[in-house]
Amino acid sequence: MDLKEVMAINLRRLRHAKGMTQEELAERAGLSARYIGAIEPADVSASVTVLGQVAEALELEAAELVRAPHGKSDSTISAEHQE
Repeated sequence: MDLKEVMAINLRRLRHAKGMTQEELAERAGLSARYIGAIEPADVSASVTVLGQVAEALELEAAELVRAPHGKSDSTISAEHQE
């Protein structure tokens, strides 16, 4: 799994944990909902600048978005990514 996929999984998980829609996150981050919608399935790679904007909008450290999940196999992570 590459970093783009890790970010996609974390972004979706953390956004859901905050109870935010893609539209709400996009507005808070100063991005388009379409762009957020392309990051979550790992269709696009986010720049470091976008990573910072998203982290700030979610009120967390940027490292949380790129930290690999602990104790999960690649197959478990891939299954979560498909949800």
